[in-house]
Amino acid sequence: MDVRQQMDALIEKLNAYNEAYYQQNTSLISDQAFDQLLAELQKLEAEYPLFANPNSPTQRVGGTITKNFSSVTHQFPMLSLGNTYNAKDLEEFDERIRKTLENEPYEYICELKFDGVALSFWYQHGQLIKGVTRGDGTRGDDITNNVKTIKSLPIRVHSSIFPEEFELRGEGYMPISSFDQINEEKIRKGEAPLANPRNAASGTFKMQDSAEVAKRNMECFVYAYLGNENPFQTHEDSLNHIASQGFPVSPTWRKCQNMSEVLQYIDDWAEKRHDLPLHTDGIVIKINDFGQQERLGYTAKSPRWAISFKYPSEIAKTTIESIVFQVGRTGNITPVANLKPVYLAGTVIKRASVHNANEMQRLDLRHGDQVFIEKGGEIIPKITGVDASARKEVNTLFDFPENCPACGSPLQRVEGEANHYCLNDTVCPPQIKGKIEHFIQRKALNIENIGTETIDLFFEKGIVREIADLYDLKAENFIGLDGFQTKSIQNILSGIEKSKNIPFRQVLFGLGIRHVGATIAEKLVLQFHSIENLQQATFEELIAVPEIGERIAVSVQDYFSKEANQNTITRLKAAGVQLSEEITEIVLEGIHLVGKSFVISGVFKNFERDELKAKIIAHGGKVVSSISAKLDYLIAGDQMGPAKLEKAKQLSIKMISEEEFLDMLN
Repeated sequence: MDVRQQMDALIEKLNAYNEAYYQQNTSLISDQAFDQLLAELQKLEAEYPLFANPNSPTQRVGGTITKNFSSVTHQFPMLSLGNTYNAKDLEEFDERIRKTLENEPYEYICELKFDGVALSFWYQHGQLIKGVTRGDGTRGDDITNNVKTIKSLPIRVHSSIFPEEFELRGEGYMPISSFDQINEEKIRKGEAPLANPRNAASGTFKMQDSAEVAKRNMECFVYAYLGNENPFQTHEDSLNHIASQGFPVSPTWRKCQNMSEVLQYIDDWAEKRHDLPLHTDGIVIKINDFGQQERLGYTAKSPRWAISFKYPSEIAKTTIESIVFQVGRTGNITPVANLKPVYLAGTVIKRASVHNANEMQRLDLRHGDQVFIEKGGEIIPKITGVDASARKEVNTLFDFPENCPACGSPLQRVEGEANHYCLNDTVCPPQIKGKIEHFIQRKALNIENIGTETIDLFFEKGIVREIADLYDLKAENFIGLDGFQTKSIQNILSGIEKSKNIPFRQVLFGLGIRHVGATIAEKLVLQFHSIENLQQATFEELIAVPEIGERIAVSVQDYFSKEANQNTITRLKAAGVQLSEEITEIVLEGIHLVGKSFVISGVFKNFERDELKAKIIAHGGKVVSSISAKLDYLIAGDQMGPAKLEKAKQLSIKMISEEEFLDMLN
């Protein structure tokens, strides 16, 4: 047997032992014997790296060093869910479902909402090829080497039902037992303990050494199937098959026939959830049938067929020690209370938001007050009340400042708003640095390899004092700065150069005009096409744009009226940043397909898949990804997926060719 055959045989044998142990709870070999075989394989891989297999069981113990995680565009956006904290909202959600489905029968699947890290697992030809973080929902980080250390996650699957390419979604987490063990070790060494399992999981999955990740025994639960080919009729079918293939699916999910059963499920787990090996913060409720999910559709941020129920917030009491006033990117002044540390909902809380001057006045906050805090889905917990009975006479009121704590400029309160603002945005350091951070983010100019610390350093040294300064950076600017090597400097300069190709809609969002988010920026570009047209737009022309109200129009005109912003635009234009864009809308070409739904499968002569979708929409039709009894047509091309073909036959769905589709348009 040659070396490659020997390595392949070891991989096959070790993978079989792993599968039996982690997916079937069966030990076919002793731990010592397994470790000996694994060590033998590791030795061969080190000696013959050309024969190394990416799906080798040695990947489970890590060892790969990742200096920078590459950014990956999600095949399907990782959307967030709408939240609710009460039964009334759930009943209203149920009523919306009933109306949209026109009283058609439907079921719910209820699942526990785990407090971990959302992950995407990509499979191709039965092999795990990528593990990706959620990121901003559109793009995430490729952490494949770290994901492969999750021992309960199959690296390969043998299923005749899964298509050649598919994706699974899940929650990566650090078991509470691992968290406690790590903290015990850290305390013993005199190191600061990890804050909570959720943050620990997030930090672990972003470690650069996968061998260190492997030592932390990370786990995951898989909860969703996605793919252009969907062989399943329901979410229930997909969960059952995913579990049958050895994937870790939490057995806590339940099918519910109505909202009454959903509420019973929520009540059943209100206390039991605390006995699980990880933290949970609520329940996810989904429509079971994939076809009905398609018909219900999506908003810009979340699916209409799912909702999250959050259990009531936990409350703790502690002492308020001081209040600091933070200056945001837009000049907004936010009071944040420093607290005597207290444990709440799995986290040690040291700070809590007070929001604004109105809230400070409502709470009547004073030095040394005993305050109640809660963590109801917020990143920074909030103060909800004061224990007046514990207040001492010497406790003095906190005063809201009259001047900016960063630059000393007088604060102003905008009419109709509760917040105070520093309007000195071209000089105030936190505002300038916040604008630069906003400008380089993924949804804006997507300039990688520059973080908050780098921006702070550039600002402190006077190298970058506004966003246009980024395009004047040269290698010599980094001379004498600690921590920058030739490669890292080149990566930064390369990222800045690439940003010159970012579309105008993202640039406009990146300028940080108050009230102009990504969606509003796109609508403005769709209407005005260039920065010059937008600068010259009248108030009446601005408010004539869909979704642009008076507040946004005033903010846009105010931005372009300032000389400093005009100079920035001139410099960005000179640097070659995209300041114009022709966004093409799908223009209605006809109404022949109005009310008709289509699934596309296979390869076509006259169209790419996206072109065919656009053609259907342009004639009033709707494109869906899964076959249901409500589907009107399946457009069948060459190399059509067998699962879709079989399901279409079972449901008697009309199948048409590319030529027959074109005839329909005429």
